[in-house]
Amino acid sequence: MNWLKNYVRPKIRALVEKENIPDNLWKQCQSCEQMIFHRELEAAHNVCPHCNHHMRLAAKKRLETLFDHGVFETVQLAGLKGDPLKFRDKKRYTDRLKDSRNTTGEDDALIVAHGKMGGNAVIVAIMNFSFMGGSMGIALGKGLISAARLAVLKESPLIAITSSGGARMQEGILSLMQMPRSIIAVNEVKEAGLPYITVLTDPTTGGVSASFAMLGDIAIAEPGAVIGFAGARVIEETIRETLPEGFQRAEYLLEHGMIDRVVHRHELRDELIRINAILKNTNSAKIVPIASSNKSSKYINQEREAAE
Repeated sequence: MNWLKNYVRPKIRALVEKENIPDNLWKQCQSCEQMIFHRELEAAHNVCPHCNHHMRLAAKKRLETLFDHGVFETVQLAGLKGDPLKFRDKKRYTDRLKDSRNTTGEDDALIVAHGKMGGNAVIVAIMNFSFMGGSMGIALGKGLISAARLAVLKESPLIAITSSGGARMQEGILSLMQMPRSIIAVNEVKEAGLPYITVLTDPTTGGVSASFAMLGDIAIAEPGAVIGFAGARVIEETIRETLPEGFQRAEYLLEHGMIDRVVHRHELRDELIRINAILKNTNSAKIVPIASSNKSSKYINQEREAAE
């Protein structure tokens, strides 16, 4: 009996039962619904190889794809201490902050990094959607000012990569005050004669889209990104009209002149390097029109030809 129980039964069970397989080896594309092996998806930087749908990409992973050799340094930013409004909904605000900090390993929804891109120094301020939906609060406003002043100090371009649901309701009016604060930060960079470029990813909405996200010298968006202020459902209920197909998508905004470029994630690094090189060479530059898909003229700096 022991021989059957201890030897034969385990052998039969090993032949019949399936091994424990992690349930995260495959991911389904939200657009084409194809199943994608996790290593293939990671190698493609979360872009579906079947339909080119751009899934959300973690902030640190995105930074690795942009900086030379994936090497960069982050700036230590001060997170919010305490709860200025003693806000509580289903949970206390302090508990929500604690949960997000434990999950992401970050103090708040903004990461400021510096390093080389195409051999040139750049400062990148990137929003982390995993931290309370990338919402903008006091700490994020302070972080943007820190990023702007670092760019001025290093005489480097500032690139803002946005992904946010808007202002952080748990901070009330204090979160809304970060909108003019972020504009002041952008103005410091522009007054120093440095490029300010925005990369709008899915989603960029609310107070973020109504402030620093739309102030770039060049505004770039990823394909299919949702960009707007209020949600489409709220707008439809307010104006009582059916919105056009693709409303608030990156391609729709490009067609209507709200942004300058829609760039595939795999081409974003090269595009940023090219634009930075053009914008920084302002001493011997002239303005020339570049045709876009909506037949309107977009103007960027370009070197004078040697013959001139």
